[in-house]
Amino acid sequence: MTPIAPFVDAAFLANPYPAYQALREAGPIHWSTEFFGGAWLLTRHADVEQVLRDPRFSAQRTGGWVTDREQEKGELAGFQQLFARAMLFLDAPDHGRIRKVLNAGFKPEAIQALLPHIEQTVTELLDAVDGQPGFDFMQAVARPLPVRVIAKMMGIAPDANADFVAWSDDLAVFIGAPLATHAQARRAQASLLAMGRYFETLVAQRRLNPGDDLVSRLLQAEDAGDIHSQAELLAQCAMLLFAGHETTRNLLGNGLYALLSHPAQWQRLRHDPALLPGAVRELLRFDSPVQYTGRRVAADMELHGQQLRRGDLVVPLIGAANRDPARHPEPDRLDVAGRDGGSVSFGSGAHVCIGAMLTRVEAEVTFRLVLQRFPGLRLADEPAQWVANPAYRGLVGLPVARDIF
Repeated sequence: MTPIAPFVDAAFLANPYPAYQALREAGPIHWSTEFFGGAWLLTRHADVEQVLRDPRFSAQRTGGWVTDREQEKGELAGFQQLFARAMLFLDAPDHGRIRKVLNAGFKPEAIQALLPHIEQTVTELLDAVDGQPGFDFMQAVARPLPVRVIAKMMGIAPDANADFVAWSDDLAVFIGAPLATHAQARRAQASLLAMGRYFETLVAQRRLNPGDDLVSRLLQAEDAGDIHSQAELLAQCAMLLFAGHETTRNLLGNGLYALLSHPAQWQRLRHDPALLPGAVRELLRFDSPVQYTGRRVAADMELHGQQLRRGDLVVPLIGAANRDPARHPEPDRLDVAGRDGGSVSFGSGAHVCIGAMLTRVEAEVTFRLVLQRFPGLRLADEPAQWVANPAYRGLVGLPVARDIF
């Protein structure tokens, strides 16, 4: 096999979709040494969905990822021990056991009960910029909202939010790097262990004074034997905090940027807010906050004429799958009226994102209130600056402007 040439550069980070189209048209599967030292890239919707659903592709992939270099195995052992226990990186039966514990906290009725808090938080954030002719949407709304919401669900004090954002950013840099550097791994370890220490203190408090929150739910499950250790419990806490913040933040930013870049679509939503649920699903497809994920081949197999060996890493390119014309006609066109056929932005199968409904609700509330209060919102003259992270696509800042009369 001939590896494809590296393609993750500044142009790709600004707009990955032309590169995805070229890859998809060149073939359904490619070997790349640019990703994690060697991985199979999948470009088409049908293949990406298959891999995400097929148990022959394992979610247990952190070992070589975290400690692939011999000299790092001892230094990063603490990172690996906590990281590998997160539900994201587990297969059946452990994945199902932990997911069952957490499911109740993300049921529709639980999200509905959280709706007033989400609306109040968005209202407060918009109040803070109401008299301004321009503001940075990422700093004003997209960054603070998701962490406040997941903190509320976990029973975390609001004054800890700044640390959580910094810790999550370090993890995102590591997870999103095609090949993380030693420095990135060390920073991610420091932040993950800092999360662990924070939650150790919180767990001790909840043991004495349990509440109606996700941390207390995990403690109850530990007492019942459904969570097997405190390390496993702490790993889920860290995962919830990270995942609950990173994806939603970037959906809000990417989504508003797409809408304001397509003024006719923005006006269509303004005049028909009932389109918002479908519009959010379309925004997820159009510019997914998560551009790819990973799986390990559990047994030798053949795929599209290529021999995949046990232990090979497979990278399903979610962003490419969401723009596959075989699944979505005219895939580069934004249509807030919605489309038939869902995206794979939240994954698929057993590992579909547990917080998908929460993320969609946060986006629907935010866009609804922004449309109501700032109908004339527009992009400022400053060019968009994208985060240098090929896996977690998002904006560093999103300057917006409006007329004040």
